Amino acid sequence: MLDLLSLLSFGQGGWGSALLMGALVTITLALCCVPIGLPLGLLVAVGARSKRRLPRAASTVFSTVFRGLPELLTLLLVYYGAQIGIEHLLQKIGYQSEFRINAFVAAVVAFSLVLAAFSSEVWLGAFKTIPKGQQEAAQSLGLSRRTTFLRVTLPQLMRVALPGLSNNWLTLLKDSSLVSTISLVDLMRQTNLAVAATKQPMLFYFVACLLYLLLSALSGVVFSRAERRFGRHYEGAR
Repeated sequence: MLDLLSLLSFGQGGWGSALLMGALVTITLALCCVPIGLPLGLLVAVGARSKRRLPRAASTVFSTVFRGLPELLTLLLVYYGAQIGIEHLLQKIGYQSEFRINAFVAAVVAFSLVLAAFSSEVWLGAFKTIPKGQQEAAQSLGLSRRTTFLRVTLPQLMRVALPGLSNNWLTLLKDSSLVSTISLVDLMRQTNLAVAATKQPMLFYFVACLLYLLLSALSGVVFSRAERRFGRHYEGAR
Protein backbone atom coordinates (compact mmCIF):
# COMPACT_ATOMS: atom_id res chain seq x y z
CA MET A 1 0.00 0.00 0.00
CA LEU A 2 2.79 2.40 0.89
CA ASP A 3 4.51 1.59 -2.38
CA LEU A 4 1.38 2.57 -4.29
CA LEU A 5 0.99 5.81 -2.36
CA SER A 6 4.62 6.65 -3.03
CA LEU A 7 3.76 6.70 -6.75
CA LEU A 8 1.50 9.68 -6.01
CA SER A 9 4.13 11.59 -4.07
CA PHE A 10 5.53 14.92 -5.21
CA GLY A 11 9.13 13.86 -4.78
CA GLN A 12 11.46 11.90 -6.98
CA GLY A 13 9.78 8.86 -8.51
CA GLY A 14 6.29 10.17 -7.73
CA TRP A 15 3.68 11.30 -10.24
CA GLY A 16 1.80 13.75 -8.02
CA SER A 17 3.30 16.88 -9.55
CA ALA A 18 2.83 15.58 -13.08
CA LEU A 19 -0.85 14.80 -12.48
CA LEU A 20 -1.49 18.22 -10.97
CA MET A 21 0.23 19.89 -13.91
CA GLY A 22 -1.95 17.86 -16.25
CA ALA A 23 -5.05 18.95 -14.32
CA LEU A 24 -3.86 22.55 -14.59
CA VAL A 25 -3.57 22.20 -18.37
CA THR A 26 -7.09 20.73 -18.48
CA ILE A 27 -8.70 23.55 -16.50
CA THR A 28 -6.67 26.22 -18.31
CA LEU A 29 -7.76 24.86 -21.68
CA ALA A 30 -11.41 24.85 -20.66
CA LEU A 31 -11.21 28.36 -19.20
CA CYS A 32 -9.58 29.72 -22.36
CA CYS A 33 -12.52 28.41 -24.40
CA VAL A 34 -15.15 30.24 -22.34
CA PRO A 35 -14.41 33.88 -23.36
CA ILE A 36 -14.38 32.77 -27.01
CA GLY A 37 -17.09 30.13 -27.16
CA LEU A 38 -19.84 31.77 -25.11
CA PRO A 39 -19.80 35.21 -26.82
CA LEU A 40 -19.55 33.48 -30.21
CA GLY A 41 -22.51 31.29 -29.25
CA LEU A 42 -24.47 34.39 -28.28
CA LEU A 43 -23.59 35.96 -31.63
CA VAL A 44 -24.78 32.81 -33.42
CA ALA A 45 -28.04 32.93 -31.46
CA VAL A 46 -28.55 36.59 -32.38
CA GLY A 47 -27.90 35.69 -36.02
CA ALA A 48 -30.41 32.85 -35.84
CA ARG A 49 -33.04 35.35 -34.65
CA SER A 50 -32.22 37.84 -37.39
CA LYS A 51 -34.86 38.81 -39.92
CA ARG A 52 -32.22 38.74 -42.65
CA ARG A 53 -31.77 35.49 -44.52
CA LEU A 54 -27.95 35.45 -44.72
CA PRO A 55 -27.17 35.78 -40.97
CA ARG A 56 -29.94 33.33 -40.16
CA ALA A 57 -28.65 30.77 -42.68
CA ALA A 58 -25.01 31.20 -41.56
CA SER A 59 -25.99 30.69 -37.91
CA THR A 60 -28.02 27.59 -38.75
CA VAL A 61 -25.17 26.05 -40.76
CA PHE A 62 -22.61 26.82 -38.04
CA SER A 63 -24.74 25.33 -35.29
CA THR A 64 -25.68 22.26 -37.32
CA VAL A 65 -22.11 21.50 -38.40
CA PHE A 66 -20.35 21.85 -35.06
CA ARG A 67 -23.11 20.16 -33.08
CA GLY A 68 -23.21 17.31 -35.57
CA LEU A 69 -19.49 16.61 -35.84
CA PRO A 70 -17.78 14.50 -33.15
CA GLU A 71 -15.58 16.68 -30.96
CA LEU A 72 -12.54 14.55 -31.78
CA LEU A 73 -13.07 15.05 -35.50
CA THR A 74 -13.41 18.80 -35.04
CA LEU A 75 -10.17 18.83 -33.04
CA LEU A 76 -8.28 16.88 -35.70
CA LEU A 77 -9.68 19.00 -38.54
CA VAL A 78 -8.59 22.20 -36.82
CA TYR A 79 -5.17 20.86 -35.81
CA TYR A 80 -4.18 19.27 -39.10
CA GLY A 81 -6.36 21.36 -41.40
CA ALA A 82 -4.99 24.66 -40.09
CA GLN A 83 -1.42 23.48 -40.57
CA ILE A 84 -2.06 22.30 -44.14
CA GLY A 85 -4.02 25.43 -45.05
CA ILE A 86 -1.43 27.85 -43.68
CA GLU A 87 1.41 25.91 -45.34
CA HIS A 88 -0.33 26.16 -48.71
CA LEU A 89 -0.94 29.87 -48.15
CA LEU A 90 2.72 30.45 -47.26
CA GLN A 91 3.83 28.53 -50.35
CA LYS A 92 1.69 30.73 -52.57
CA ILE A 93 3.41 33.86 -51.27
CA GLY A 94 6.87 32.36 -51.62
CA TYR A 95 7.64 30.78 -48.23
CA GLN A 96 8.59 27.10 -48.33
CA SER A 97 9.20 26.53 -44.62
CA GLU A 98 7.17 23.96 -42.71
CA PHE A 99 4.47 25.35 -40.43
CA ARG A 100 3.32 23.76 -37.17
CA ILE A 101 0.38 25.00 -35.15
CA ASN A 102 0.56 24.90 -31.36
CA ALA A 103 -1.49 22.00 -29.99
CA PHE A 104 -2.93 24.10 -27.17
CA VAL A 105 -4.04 26.84 -29.56
CA ALA A 106 -5.63 24.29 -31.90
CA ALA A 107 -7.50 22.73 -28.97
CA VAL A 108 -8.78 26.12 -27.79
CA VAL A 109 -10.03 26.97 -31.27
CA ALA A 110 -11.69 23.58 -31.82
CA PHE A 111 -13.43 23.38 -28.46
CA SER A 112 -14.46 27.04 -28.62
CA LEU A 113 -16.28 26.32 -31.88
CA VAL A 114 -18.02 23.33 -30.33
CA LEU A 115 -18.92 25.31 -27.21
CA ALA A 116 -20.29 28.13 -29.35
CA ALA A 117 -22.50 25.75 -31.31
CA PHE A 118 -24.02 24.10 -28.25
CA SER A 119 -24.30 27.27 -26.19
CA SER A 120 -26.11 29.01 -29.08
CA GLU A 121 -29.06 26.68 -28.49
CA VAL A 122 -29.06 27.62 -24.81
CA TRP A 123 -28.99 31.31 -25.67
CA LEU A 124 -31.83 30.84 -28.15
CA GLY A 125 -33.96 29.20 -25.48
CA ALA A 126 -33.18 32.04 -23.08
CA PHE A 127 -34.19 34.66 -25.65
CA LYS A 128 -37.66 33.11 -25.88
CA THR A 129 -38.32 33.76 -22.19
CA ILE A 130 -37.88 37.54 -22.44
CA PRO A 131 -41.12 39.43 -23.21
CA LYS A 132 -40.96 41.58 -26.34
CA GLY A 133 -42.65 44.37 -24.43
CA GLN A 134 -39.43 45.04 -22.52
CA GLN A 135 -37.63 46.16 -25.66
CA GLU A 136 -40.55 48.40 -26.56
CA ALA A 137 -40.47 49.90 -23.07
CA ALA A 138 -36.72 50.51 -23.34
CA GLN A 139 -37.18 52.24 -26.69
CA SER A 140 -39.92 54.42 -25.25
CA LEU A 141 -37.44 55.50 -22.55
CA GLY A 142 -34.98 56.56 -25.24
CA LEU A 143 -32.45 53.77 -24.65
CA SER A 144 -30.28 52.76 -27.59
CA ARG A 145 -30.34 49.19 -28.88
CA ARG A 146 -26.86 48.61 -27.44
CA THR A 147 -27.83 49.92 -24.00
CA THR A 148 -31.06 47.94 -24.07
CA PHE A 149 -29.20 44.75 -24.81
CA LEU A 150 -26.46 45.28 -22.20
CA ARG A 151 -28.63 46.65 -19.39
CA VAL A 152 -32.00 44.98 -19.95
CA THR A 153 -31.71 41.88 -22.11
CA LEU A 154 -28.30 40.39 -21.23
CA PRO A 155 -28.78 40.19 -17.41
CA GLN A 156 -32.02 38.30 -17.93
CA LEU A 157 -30.42 36.06 -20.54
CA MET A 158 -27.67 35.14 -18.09
CA ARG A 159 -30.17 34.26 -15.37
CA VAL A 160 -32.11 31.92 -17.64
CA ALA A 161 -29.15 30.50 -19.58
CA LEU A 162 -26.78 29.72 -16.69
CA PRO A 163 -28.12 26.20 -15.92
CA GLY A 164 -27.75 25.21 -19.58
CA LEU A 165 -24.37 26.87 -19.87
CA SER A 166 -23.17 24.98 -16.80
CA ASN A 167 -23.96 21.73 -18.62
CA ASN A 168 -22.02 23.00 -21.65
CA TRP A 169 -19.07 23.76 -19.38
CA LEU A 170 -19.07 20.30 -17.81
CA THR A 171 -19.22 18.71 -21.25
CA LEU A 172 -16.29 20.87 -22.34
CA LEU A 173 -14.33 19.89 -19.25
CA LYS A 174 -14.78 16.19 -20.03
CA ASP A 175 -14.19 16.54 -23.77
CA SER A 176 -10.86 18.24 -23.08
CA SER A 177 -9.44 14.76 -22.46
CA LEU A 178 -9.46 14.30 -26.25
CA VAL A 179 -6.45 16.62 -26.59
CA SER A 180 -4.19 13.72 -25.72
CA THR A 181 -4.68 12.61 -29.34
CA ILE A 182 -2.65 15.61 -30.52
CA SER A 183 0.04 15.06 -27.85
CA LEU A 184 -1.06 17.84 -25.51
CA VAL A 185 -0.16 16.71 -22.01
CA ASP A 186 -3.38 17.23 -20.11
CA LEU A 187 -4.66 15.23 -17.14
CA MET A 188 -5.70 12.23 -19.22
CA ARG A 189 -2.46 12.17 -21.20
CA GLN A 190 -0.41 12.41 -18.02
CA THR A 191 -2.44 9.61 -16.47
CA ASN A 192 -1.78 7.35 -19.46
CA LEU A 193 1.93 8.11 -19.23
CA ALA A 194 1.93 7.20 -15.54
CA VAL A 195 0.07 3.96 -16.24
CA ALA A 196 2.51 3.01 -18.98
CA ALA A 197 5.52 3.68 -16.73
CA THR A 198 4.25 2.04 -13.53
CA LYS A 199 1.84 -0.65 -14.78
CA GLN A 200 -0.69 0.50 -12.17
CA PRO A 201 -3.79 1.39 -14.23
CA MET A 202 -6.40 1.20 -11.47
CA LEU A 203 -4.47 3.51 -9.16
CA PHE A 204 -3.90 6.29 -11.66
CA TYR A 205 -7.27 6.04 -13.39
CA PHE A 206 -8.94 6.23 -9.98
CA VAL A 207 -6.92 9.34 -9.13
CA ALA A 208 -7.83 10.87 -12.51
CA CYS A 209 -11.48 10.09 -11.75
CA LEU A 210 -11.23 11.90 -8.42
CA LEU A 211 -9.57 14.93 -10.03
CA TYR A 212 -12.25 15.22 -12.71
CA LEU A 213 -14.97 14.88 -10.08
CA LEU A 214 -13.26 17.56 -7.99
CA LEU A 215 -13.14 19.94 -10.96
CA SER A 216 -16.81 19.23 -11.67
CA ALA A 217 -17.78 19.83 -8.04
CA LEU A 218 -15.90 23.14 -7.92
CA SER A 219 -17.56 24.15 -11.17
CA GLY A 220 -20.95 23.35 -9.67
CA VAL A 221 -20.23 25.63 -6.71
CA VAL A 222 -19.17 28.49 -9.01
CA PHE A 223 -22.26 28.18 -11.21
CA SER A 224 -24.58 27.92 -8.20
CA ARG A 225 -23.21 31.20 -6.85
CA ALA A 226 -23.47 32.80 -10.28
CA GLU A 227 -27.11 31.69 -10.57
CA ARG A 228 -27.90 33.18 -7.16
CA ARG A 229 -26.17 36.41 -8.12
CA PHE A 230 -28.02 36.87 -11.41
CA GLY A 231 -31.32 35.77 -9.88
CA ARG A 232 -31.25 37.85 -6.70
CA HIS A 233 -33.27 40.78 -8.13
CA TYR A 234 -35.74 38.41 -9.77
CA GLU A 235 -36.37 36.57 -6.53
CA GLY A 236 -36.73 39.88 -4.71
CA ALA A 237 -39.28 41.10 -7.26
CA ARG A 238 -41.34 37.95 -6.78
